Amino acid sequence: MRVLLVEEDRTIGESMQDALNVAGYGVDWMLDGESALSGFGTCTYDLVLLDLGLPKKSGTAVLSEIRGRNAQVPILIVSARDALEDRVKGLDEGADDYILKPFEMGEVLARIRAVMRRRGGHVAPIMTNGIISLDPTTREASRGEMHTRLSGKEFALLRALMMRPGAILSRAEIEDRLYDWNQEIESNVVEFIIHSIRRKLGVDAIKNVRGVGWMVSKEQ
Repeated sequence: MRVLLVEEDRTIGESMQDALNVAGYGVDWMLDGESALSGFGTCTYDLVLLDLGLPKKSGTAVLSEIRGRNAQVPILIVSARDALEDRVKGLDEGADDYILKPFEMGEVLARIRAVMRRRGGHVAPIMTNGIISLDPTTREASRGEMHTRLSGKEFALLRALMMRPGAILSRAEIEDRLYDWNQEIESNVVEFIIHSIRRKLGVDAIKNVRGVGWMVSKEQ
């Protein structure tokens, strides 16, 4: 799942980005309102985490414009503005939740899961190709009698493949789901993560198509 994080404070932003990455989310972090709207116009996001005290364009203006472009994307305000009128205004203008600073990332992650369940109307469905099953809520994967909890990057990679069983994803497509815009891509990280998943779910859990990319089988 790809998240647009809009946060002016670098210390808070770095902390949130790191925690979201560990939880298996891909994160694009913007420091001001104009960059946020530009990024939202070029990528498809599953969730927006939005501060209100932004330079160049206010968080309230960003909220209004994003909601005008996309009525469905979940938006969570993360702000130090604790006045009742600020919270009511944010929710009335289209935010799905309002989180007050300072906060614990455990609560933020729980709020994200809750909002995604509400938006979908149910708990995130189990993904399966008829061979492997993946639970997006718990990041647990199973195959036959094998059950395992995946790391953040293992989950992100396997989820990308499980979204389209039988389709081949190139290295660049997989790396796009593992890394944020400003992160340096590590050499051979895709192979390392795939090797780790294969150790947990079997050597044929992910298939390599030489010179093209990787896939999970589609049940025949």
